[in-house]
Amino acid sequence: MPATVTNLPISVEEYLDGEQRSDIRHEYIAGQVFAMAGASEAHNRIAGNLFFHLRAATRGTPCGVFISDMKARVAAHESFYYPDVLLSCAPDDADPFYKQAPCLIAEVLSPSTELTDRREKLIAYRALPSLRHYLLVAQDRRSVEHYARDADGGWRYRAYDVEGMIDLDCPPLRPTLTLADLYEDVVFD
Repeated sequence: MPATVTNLPISVEEYLDGEQRSDIRHEYIAGQVFAMAGASEAHNRIAGNLFFHLRAATRGTPCGVFISDMKARVAAHESFYYPDVLLSCAPDDADPFYKQAPCLIAEVLSPSTELTDRREKLIAYRALPSLRHYLLVAQDRRSVEHYARDADGGWRYRAYDVEGMIDLDCPPLRPTLTLADLYEDVVFD
């Protein structure tokens, strides 16, 4: 779990202003600020691979894909998070420092953040009406967990191990990713 930077509640405006001047990224949860740790080589390769394939799919579309330095705002939970990869196709989601209408969010699991990604962030992200896909990607083996919102607003869960094709529907995009795409050049210990 990230270390607490301050125990005094701060406003959203103070947080956003501070993030623009800080050399360290922080997540914001209901007035509390938490410093973010660095990531491993495998983590970076996986996030980079996902970004690369989604970026290729977004060319010539109104969609934007972002890697690690773009915040996701979850107003219903008074939170700002830094997902590993975020995809937004909403034309009015135009803030230069955060997105609040993502279609897809992906987190690469780390020992220090896995519980937060599985519980806190899963609950918070699912409160975003625009979110259609949440991916949890292991970095120590080929394994992806995919939460997808169905047409009725319910959530389906599917796990992919070793192989598989992940179909993503973020209109106007409909990319398909494979585990081979996500784990290209990743060496497991």
